[in-house]
Amino acid sequence: MTAKRTNDGARRGFAVSTTTSTYLSISQNLARYQQMVADQPAVKTASEYYAANIGDVASISDFVGNYRLLSYALDAYGLGEYVNDTALVTKVLEGGVTNSKSLANTLSDPNWKTFATAFDFVGSGAHSISTSSAVQTTESDYVEEQLETQEGEQDPGVQLALYFRRVAPTVTSGLGIMGDENLLDVVQTIFGLPAVSSSTDVNTEANEITRLMPLSELQNSKELTQLTERFTAAYEMDYGTGGADASMPLTVVSDGNSTISDTAAASSILDSVISSNSDFSSDSTASYFESALISAAQASFTV
Repeated sequence: MTAKRTNDGARRGFAVSTTTSTYLSISQNLARYQQMVADQPAVKTASEYYAANIGDVASISDFVGNYRLLSYALDAYGLGEYVNDTALVTKVLEGGVTNSKSLANTLSDPNWKTFATAFDFVGSGAHSISTSSAVQTTESDYVEEQLETQEGEQDPGVQLALYFRRVAPTVTSGLGIMGDENLLDVVQTIFGLPAVSSSTDVNTEANEITRLMPLSELQNSKELTQLTERFTAAYEMDYGTGGADASMPLTVVSDGNSTISDTAAASSILDSVISSNSDFSSDSTASYFESALISAAQASFTV
């Protein structure tokens, strides 16, 4: 869904909550909020089905062939829009994560690597995805994704802050930030960076991001917290009541829909990341996947 910012004072209490206060309330009581979401009938039913059936999966084809299992798993890792693109999901899983040049490691969105690591059919075998710890991890990620999405219905800034806090520590390069629309929105808001356009030099922009925000800061909980709170404060100033951009709130990539101001920029990012991978590019199927992935990404964006 693409969330829009609304006044959520009536939902949260007598006083009007700000993006910062709402985010702090959730982050400081995260387990309680997660449990409330986990207990919701629709979420509980989806989780029960996943836990009861994931053990029957013996191969990648079994996995991608079960819509409910695949949808749950992709949603858990912020990739729900790809549930019908089973060819792409299959290729990601077949490549695994051991080879640095595999598709999961090559795609700019860091969620693909996280997904392929959790469902490591190649390295750990099909049995690894149905262990109690693996199921618990996926269920926890699914609940967190649902929590973030539901909060986004009231305030996209809260959703982005929660997403940044969760996903940013997994990023290993500036291109990882560039390839994730939500992370990029947060960073641009924190540092007042201009929107990416088709003329943007992706590598130059990625280097500028890591100069302003060294990736080591994302691994430090104190610095990560400070960055997240800087975002909520900047978001309120830009998009809150009286803000310069109050009439044009940020949108959030979630649940299969995304909004991006320039699909050519998305193509440039994916093209740059994939074509720079010499090992993958030398494969006979490289040109097909380069075009297919960019087309799939463009098709999932609504302008």
